[in-house]
Amino acid sequence: MDETEFTRVHRRYVVIGSVAVAVLFVAAVAVVLAIVNPTPPRTVVMTTGSAGSAYSEVAERYREILARDGVQLRLIPSAGAVENLHRLSDPHSGVSVGFIRGGITNARKSPELVSLGTVFYEPLWFFYRDVQLSRGLSELRGKRISIGPEGSGTRALTLELLARNGIDQAFAELLPFTPEMAEEKLLSGLQAAIMLTSWDSPVVRTLIAATDVDLVSFPRTDAYVALYPFLNKLVLPTGVGDLAKNRPPRDVILIAPKASLVVRSDLHPAIQYLLLAAATEIHGGPGIFHKAGQFPAAEATDLPLSDSAHQFYKSGRPFLQRYLPFWLAVLVGQLLILAIPVVGVLYPMLRLAPAVYGWGMRRRIYRLYGQLKFLEVELDRRRPEQDVTDLVGKLDRLEERANHLRVPAAFAHMLYTLRMHISIVRTRIEKR
Repeated sequence: MDETEFTRVHRRYVVIGSVAVAVLFVAAVAVVLAIVNPTPPRTVVMTTGSAGSAYSEVAERYREILARDGVQLRLIPSAGAVENLHRLSDPHSGVSVGFIRGGITNARKSPELVSLGTVFYEPLWFFYRDVQLSRGLSELRGKRISIGPEGSGTRALTLELLARNGIDQAFAELLPFTPEMAEEKLLSGLQAAIMLTSWDSPVVRTLIAATDVDLVSFPRTDAYVALYPFLNKLVLPTGVGDLAKNRPPRDVILIAPKASLVVRSDLHPAIQYLLLAAATEIHGGPGIFHKAGQFPAAEATDLPLSDSAHQFYKSGRPFLQRYLPFWLAVLVGQLLILAIPVVGVLYPMLRLAPAVYGWGMRRRIYRLYGQLKFLEVELDRRRPEQDVTDLVGKLDRLEERANHLRVPAAFAHMLYTLRMHISIVRTRIEKR
């Protein structure tokens, strides 16, 4: 084999090997991209709450924080926790994030949802005016009471507690006002308003400080907590609303579920980490009812914690997101993911390539050995008086090919051995 043919054969092996590596690499990348979604969305939809509610106020802060990392959080107002649950459960709603209070669902009813943890208390505030409640709730019979709009957590919990106390919906005129509307109506003549929202709600702060509005202190709170494990007992201290006016004028006992930050289980993990970091920034400080660091909390009140939340509460944000801007961290993470098929394919191919190349070189030599063996078998078949000139010609051509066969130095010993065996066969022919 001359120099040109050797180069052609060598190039053929290189091309075949390169094509095989490229095909395997593309296949591996396709499998990784099919299993892992490496690109988080740039726009996320969050269902919030009605105007004036804690959900609505807090959601604005989430939007501001996520915007710093280039993620647009689109907020959609809702009636409250119940409507939030319905939107999150609907895969066609486009909603991926929302607040849900404890006690309205569970993992069996909402298998497609996971929690990022609890983020704040939602006390049940029962404000009233111009009514004497010294003889109990019977004084409110026939009165006008706001219990929140349809789809709100306030309405659902209020109706449940009324039913538990044997009070039907005909007890009073139950009105569907939002917290903002209830505040306005209560200050201008409405007899009572019940709302489920956090201490940070501006509506709550205004009504607690109002001197002509009172706040119900729930009796038998331990019984409520025992009957409804998602409820908690809280104490609103005297004067915390307005020390100068001593509002409220006495300690008030409240019952409160906790609000959870809930996402669809298919929401990209990188976005979940952003939401958890935002939750820590927003809810991590001290409050009237909790100490610093209490929220967000790794509590699976109704829904299981997501895998990302488990990891976040265990070790914080992913390493790359701690030290790199969000989208740069995502890009590096994508490259690391794509490095899996590179390492997984190229490493074994590089380990295998010398063996394949060696097999190719040996095969070229073994092919000449096969022809030599045929010559020797043909020689053994012929009788001593038969002419063997044709065999000499074939052996000459075989020896010529062996002399011009080019192989790497590592295989030269095999070529020299072949030439020696050709000489042995030639000696046998000459002795005929």
